Amino acid sequence: MLNNKTILITGGTGSFGKQFTRTILERYQPKKVIIYSRDELKQFEMAQTYNAPQMRYFIGDVRDQARLMQAMDGVDYVIHAAALKHVPVAEYNPMECIKTNIYGAENVIHAALAANVEKVIALSTDKAASPINLYGATKLASDKLFVAANNMVGNRPTRFAVVRYGNVVGSRGSVIPFFQRLLNSGATELPITDERMTRFWITLQQGVDFVIRNFERMQGGEIFVPKIPSATVLELAKVMAPHLPTKVIGIRPGEKLHEVMCPVDDSRLTLEFHDHFVIQPSIAFTTRPDYANNGCGEHGEPVADGFEYSSGTNPDVLDEAGLKALVQLGLGTEQ
Repeated sequence: MLNNKTILITGGTGSFGKQFTRTILERYQPKKVIIYSRDELKQFEMAQTYNAPQMRYFIGDVRDQARLMQAMDGVDYVIHAAALKHVPVAEYNPMECIKTNIYGAENVIHAALAANVEKVIALSTDKAASPINLYGATKLASDKLFVAANNMVGNRPTRFAVVRYGNVVGSRGSVIPFFQRLLNSGATELPITDERMTRFWITLQQGVDFVIRNFERMQGGEIFVPKIPSATVLELAKVMAPHLPTKVIGIRPGEKLHEVMCPVDDSRLTLEFHDHFVIQPSIAFTTRPDYANNGCGEHGEPVADGFEYSSGTNPDVLDEAGLKALVQLGLGTEQ
């Protein structure tokens, strides 16, 4: 599917971009892989490892629509991974978060339409579902923009979809490397925001594989949600440091006790497939695809009225062995 295709990744020097690049270079023969980001040092460092003939590195910001249009010329597929993601930083710098996450999303959409890009997938977050912090609110707005963009395509081939998932094990700023750094520095306790707090967990490779598969599945307008396990942060701390006590420090501004990926208010729009959910668009399209039957020949069924996919009620809960494997993955993939 990705053979002889030109793929552009916004925010491509991040954890996802590196893993995605590694994966497609190993599995496919892409025509070009374009890394679009604003940090020249990160691009220089990434180019030391990812230096295949197909690689291209473009300095640019998603806030700059003209530069995006230049970068997307001749591009087949786009993954929009660029975002300001740190919850407290977004609370203290709201307009910067809005400029990147909302205005940047709109710029990506218009550049993709101008370049007749075939398919665009925007990466989202569980925090976009019933958001209580600014980061989540901007990503919800971004999701809405990408879904609605399918009504702007006219006769163009371009289609837009969204992929939403939870905490990525081992990504920059995630809790496992954070705990490990505390342990390495001789910590006598581990900080826990709340003993009841649960989170969804997905590995970097699972996230990459899910996105690749959804390029095949997508018809335009879907929000794809993977079925992934949950665990409490307290149990994670116990697995990493069974000999140390934990200290409850309280939930930070903008944090939830449990994360949600399919809100109850979207249950009437949600379809369940064997390994994922699809939230259908709430708005009308001129031509509406049959979302219950995707591009891979998979079939989905409507969920029950009032269904909610929450980390607090998720039946797939990691046991001790699963958490130990999670820790090993998290410590081995930090980037």
